[in-house]
Amino acid sequence: MTVAVSAPRPGTDAEPAGGPQRARGRRGWRWWLYTGLVGAAALWLAFTVAHLVVSGRWWFWLVVDAVPPPAFLGVPLLLAVAAAPCRRSRRPVALLATAALLLGGPLSGLNLRGLGGGDGPPPADAVRVFSWNTGYWDEGGQTDQMYALVRAANADVYLLQEYWYERSTGPGEPELARLRAEFPGFHVAVAGELVTLSRHPVRRILPLDAPDMPPPRWASPDHWRYKVLRTDLDLGAGRVLSVYNLHLPVQLVPEHSPLDGEFYRVVREQHAQREPQWRALDRDVAANPHPILVAGDLNTSPAMGDLAKVPGRLRDAGYASSARYPATWSDAPGWPRWWRLDWAFVSAGVRVHSYRFGGPTNGVSDHRPQQLLLSLG
Repeated sequence: MTVAVSAPRPGTDAEPAGGPQRARGRRGWRWWLYTGLVGAAALWLAFTVAHLVVSGRWWFWLVVDAVPPPAFLGVPLLLAVAAAPCRRSRRPVALLATAALLLGGPLSGLNLRGLGGGDGPPPADAVRVFSWNTGYWDEGGQTDQMYALVRAANADVYLLQEYWYERSTGPGEPELARLRAEFPGFHVAVAGELVTLSRHPVRRILPLDAPDMPPPRWASPDHWRYKVLRTDLDLGAGRVLSVYNLHLPVQLVPEHSPLDGEFYRVVREQHAQREPQWRALDRDVAANPHPILVAGDLNTSPAMGDLAKVPGRLRDAGYASSARYPATWSDAPGWPRWWRLDWAFVSAGVRVHSYRFGGPTNGVSDHRPQQLLLSLG
């Protein structure tokens, strides 16, 4: 018995047209595209979940916390757009990207609450507040520019940080005398690197003590110890506003590479300095019966879990800002302005009528100032 066997026609399942090598090449290209897109979306979702769980709880994650907050909005959208033309990966990538967007969107720094506006028109006695990291005070021959920028704010209360020098001794008595001369009639409170100026009488000056701070390693003991300065201001008619001028230690320093073990030692030390200051702020705010404003350089971005350490009775003043993406750092050439590191928070009883960020500092500082108009309700 003879059985006839016919050769498969080109293009059938038995042997696709062009031979097996071409078929394997075509399958490989599509497989890599599918795997790459789905894998990238899955990895970003896993990273987002890990970030939500770990940030603010583990010192090492301060390194990861440096990720630009807009990434939590932009990366999922970019992945979804990239996968849209690909039939096989379109659906799984869309699902993974949507999950990452829902979880990470609030970390992006996008200010949607400002759409509702602030607390209405200000009364005649509203208080103008100007908060700014001055960038190592006037070191570098920028004294006149710095004072001109601060005076132009025409504020009632100034909260200034980094009243110290990085490369030389000071500031000293001459700088303090100049400060008083530039703002005649203002009450002046200084603790370490923090300066608070007020047109209103100061009823109490209290640098917050953080007894669990590690021993000083640089600067003067006060510059090391005091990172929160509370001043109770008398606004008249029996009204008192507690103002906290705040500058938390930076989490990263540029002097060392991530490939150097010294880099991680410094990160761990910075974490050890930050945590006691958060606790000191929380203790004092919890026991303070007055309306409260906390403002300054927190060295904390919207994506960082450290924001959960802000005392619970406080709310972000961002609801009074028209900026859709408020960012204060960096105001230096060559750096994108992707991070909001400077914040203002208020308690119940404080109304914020406007909240905006100042313009360029022309190299005086790498932080843009915060300006608020508020009153007591």
